[in-house]
Amino acid sequence: MALNLAHQIGSLAGTQIAAEVTTGEQSSSATANVSGVRKVPLANLRCNAPGEALSPPILTPPLTPRSAENRPAMMSPSLSAACQAFGTLSPLETAEESSASVAWKEGGKKEEKKGVPVYVMMPLDSVTNGNTVNRKKAMNASLHALKSAGVEGIMIDVWWGLVEWEAPGAYNWGGYAELLEMAKKHGLKVQAVMSFHQCGGNVGDSCTIPLPKWVTGEIEKDPDLAYTDQWGRRNYEYLSLGCDTLPVLKGRTPVQCYADFMRAFRDNFKHLLGDTIVEIQVGMGPAGELRYPSYPEANGTWKFPGIGAFQCYDKYMLSSLKAAAEAAGKPEWGSTGPTDAGHYNNWPEDTPFFKKEGGGWNTPYGEFFLTWYSQMLLEHGARILSSATLIFDGAGVKISVKVAGIHWHYGTRSHAPELTAGYYNTRYRDGYLPIAQMLARHGAVFNFTCIEMRDHEQPQDALCAPEKLVKQVALATGAAQVPLAGENALPRYDEYAHEQILRASSLNVDGSAVDREMCAFTYLRMNPSLFHPDNWRRFVAFVKKMNEGKGARRCWEEVEREAEQFVHVTQPFIQEAAVALMH
Repeated sequence: MALNLAHQIGSLAGTQIAAEVTTGEQSSSATANVSGVRKVPLANLRCNAPGEALSPPILTPPLTPRSAENRPAMMSPSLSAACQAFGTLSPLETAEESSASVAWKEGGKKEEKKGVPVYVMMPLDSVTNGNTVNRKKAMNASLHALKSAGVEGIMIDVWWGLVEWEAPGAYNWGGYAELLEMAKKHGLKVQAVMSFHQCGGNVGDSCTIPLPKWVTGEIEKDPDLAYTDQWGRRNYEYLSLGCDTLPVLKGRTPVQCYADFMRAFRDNFKHLLGDTIVEIQVGMGPAGELRYPSYPEANGTWKFPGIGAFQCYDKYMLSSLKAAAEAAGKPEWGSTGPTDAGHYNNWPEDTPFFKKEGGGWNTPYGEFFLTWYSQMLLEHGARILSSATLIFDGAGVKISVKVAGIHWHYGTRSHAPELTAGYYNTRYRDGYLPIAQMLARHGAVFNFTCIEMRDHEQPQDALCAPEKLVKQVALATGAAQVPLAGENALPRYDEYAHEQILRASSLNVDGSAVDREMCAFTYLRMNPSLFHPDNWRRFVAFVKKMNEGKGARRCWEEVEREAEQFVHVTQPFIQEAAVALMH
């Protein structure tokens, strides 16, 4: 028997929908019943016997209802009713229960909800320089499409350089207030990124948003506020952590500025915290990552897979290095960083410092310098996290920190690109466990990139190993009992990447059957390509598979067939989202 439109979408949403749903009116029988979930081994993503009996689909949690007046006018009545049914909330689920379903135990284990919620990164320029929502019509259509596909929420960069552009303490939240209300209207959760870095100069940066003009004015007066390499090149993406505790920004320290910004965000959006805004990701370096700007792409300074360069040559970093050397009883080590570590685009064996045999990295001096360099980064992260956890205490949000997935030259002994970025990770030392332990002490989530990559897809002459790196991070976070979340480093729309994300997010890294998954996955990024029919179909299937979790027994083809039906019936507003984003 042919299914009507509501049944088609209802089967994808994991809800039981009444046969008759009228426009502008919610049927009382359109409710969702969440079944119990059995623990079963991770199934093969592919099925070899199409005719074999399949277990009933594991139902996804009910979604928030949308009122009739909030539905876009472009939708036909039948499609509107169907999509309303898709987002039906069971009357049996209270707000308290919904909140509890995403709560976390120590070590990243979920208390109730199964599966990995998927968020989607918004365009970097979602808010304009004039503090309005960019391409509002496209944004509205896109958010509606994402919600209909079962996406949990969105990630939004809250740019320091937009909000506090004019003067210290003068915050303009206009565009963000509007965008967050749009997310709330569509029933989407929000990961808000406190973006204290410049946009522009990194992989995927599609626009330029500098630091606040009053900050750049202070940098012009004192260039050493910017990270500096051994050749005197300044990097203006993020303030040097060497001046974290010095009142160099019109009487305030950088850490105080970051704290004041977060406090103002909390006060302005307190009515959305814990409900719409569920996570605060705290930016701690270039691209919002806890690292040094060791591989800047701007002006062709660095190209993949170069080793990068140490960023410790501003006067504030050198002053700290000098003090550390004197404290270690080696004052001669405190005048400069390594001078034999090559250039940005060298490879490890090109340099005396990073070469495998007799390299300076594996000498007493190298161990001293790398310990200091990485410890400075950890202390930087701890300072900002201490402020963030205090500011958002009791707000009902998670705090997270992003760590870069530097997978090139991972197969070498020295792991040079990781060392220049501030991660003291070598063949003989775990550099991610100290980061995980620091985050655990502050109750923060460890967010990691390059989840979509496979080793053999990367240049093997550069000994790239993203899968091995992700495994190491998963083991480190497990040992530190800190939740792990993931992101894809580069835009990918293919099924091969989706399967790798599914595999990595299950966290079956050591062969154990521990009930642990990633706490969330954030998909990079919403753009017109995502809404291409083939890409959208694959994305919808991917989201559903992620929501079902590691215990799901259904095969990929079955999910894709459902996704194809969904794409067909929702084509009008998906097409509108794609077209609107291109203008």
